[in-house]
Amino acid sequence: MKKLTTLFADSYGEFRQVRTVTTAAMFGAISVVLGYFTLVIGDYIKIGFSSIANQFVYYLFGPVVGGAFSGALDILKYLIKPTGAFFPGFTFSAVVAGVLYGLFFYKKQLTLRRILAAELVVSIVCNMLLGTLWLSMLYGKAFMLLLPMRVFKNLIMWPINSMLFFTMGKALEASGIFRLLKTPVQIRGAARKQMK
Repeated sequence: MKKLTTLFADSYGEFRQVRTVTTAAMFGAISVVLGYFTLVIGDYIKIGFSSIANQFVYYLFGPVVGGAFSGALDILKYLIKPTGAFFPGFTFSAVVAGVLYGLFFYKKQLTLRRILAAELVVSIVCNMLLGTLWLSMLYGKAFMLLLPMRVFKNLIMWPINSMLFFTMGKALEASGIFRLLKTPVQIRGAARKQMK
């Protein structure tokens, strides 16, 4: 329990850093742009790339920043490109997803097993259960009528989303971008001066 409290406290402390806000804003802008490049396969399967940019924020800054970032980004995306009526349940799901991803990724090694576990938990809690509940409330259809197709879609997308994030995450990790983003500006400036 103490470890979990420390994780939330450390993530909350990230808000005091200007680099947190600017990095999250950069990834938010990337996420909005990537949202326009979605592959639609049939009626129920969409392969989107915008969630990859979001997951880098959860990995770098944790559950508190992740939850706030996800909620704000959900509202921003709706304002930029509204699809149907605004429903706060989906924003709540986005916040929960940000917190869950942050718990799995923050200050931890990016492994395929961890990413698969995070994707599965978020798919079950946010997409299959909460998402189906919100759709049921919005369209007046029975929860159990919508659930099987939602489960099917999420089970298909689970390994695809996991592999996309794992591949991109490992590529950015190998390039040193994560290390650069995690290092405070003062330390980077001092390191540059030493190199000169």
